[in-house]
Amino acid sequence: MENVDLNLLTALDVLLEEASVTGAARRLGLSTSAMSRTLTRLRFVTGDPLLVRAGRHLVPTPYAMDIREHVHILTRDVQAVLRPQHRELDLKTLDRTFVLRANEGFLNVASAPLVTSILKEAPRVRLQFAPKPDKDALPLREGRIDLEIGVRGASAPEIRSRLMFRDTFIGVARIGHSLFADGDISVARYAACQHVAASRRGTFWGPVDDALEQLGYQRNVSVVVPGFPDALEIVRHSDRITHVPRSCLAALSKETPGISDLKLFPLPVQTSEIAISAMWHPRLDADPAHRWLRDIVQSICKQVFAC
Repeated sequence: MENVDLNLLTALDVLLEEASVTGAARRLGLSTSAMSRTLTRLRFVTGDPLLVRAGRHLVPTPYAMDIREHVHILTRDVQAVLRPQHRELDLKTLDRTFVLRANEGFLNVASAPLVTSILKEAPRVRLQFAPKPDKDALPLREGRIDLEIGVRGASAPEIRSRLMFRDTFIGVARIGHSLFADGDISVARYAACQHVAASRRGTFWGPVDDALEQLGYQRNVSVVVPGFPDALEIVRHSDRITHVPRSCLAALSKETPGISDLKLFPLPVQTSEIAISAMWHPRLDADPAHRWLRDIVQSICKQVFAC
């Protein structure tokens, strides 16, 4: 084991990610022939072809697919151990991939200015936006996610976090809805409407229902959709109403198709503010590049969410 070359681990990680000798060579600053020789060494060390030709492209073998995630985690951990922690950060030469996880609503509003700001300061940085199906902290723990944006869960006490902004729910209905006929919207009239709920988990119950229940009311949720844009589209074409985070509406402008058909209104019940945070694993807490990433994400949040 004393003869193991850890440079092969980095090369293997990039080769499996790129599935291309040329692409891996470009990423690592090597010639194509040097990268090809490295692949030959990796095949000898692992006893597996790793990448095989399929037409004009290379595809991973079953073994390569099986180890790809493990190799990626090992590579990131080794780099974190060996990376100097007190050097001056040179953003112009920073060559690194950051994986961010956030929901669709955040990405609709913040992804474009975030990409522009990050790549302006650090042109060699690569960004990967991952889907957010749940609040599972395992990807942060395993190093598959560098930074997560959202509401903090309670399942991983060691995860570090920083408040990005506070959000609130606001009601939405189509213009001309009978809810607006008699001026102020009472709790009873609001609860009596047909409602559309947005829930990634497909649940019919949420914070608004908790608030209504305390007052002795229950709303009729007739439709559940995965995301807030879906709920707004249904509301625009029906007599159903919904509620969305105010930040969700930041992505909509007067030029957005159909936005002029919708009317906003304050909910007649009090719901808790939504604390949106950036979350990361403690292993990245002192990393200069990650600190810069956290700062720039917070700066963009202040701009686009006016917080």
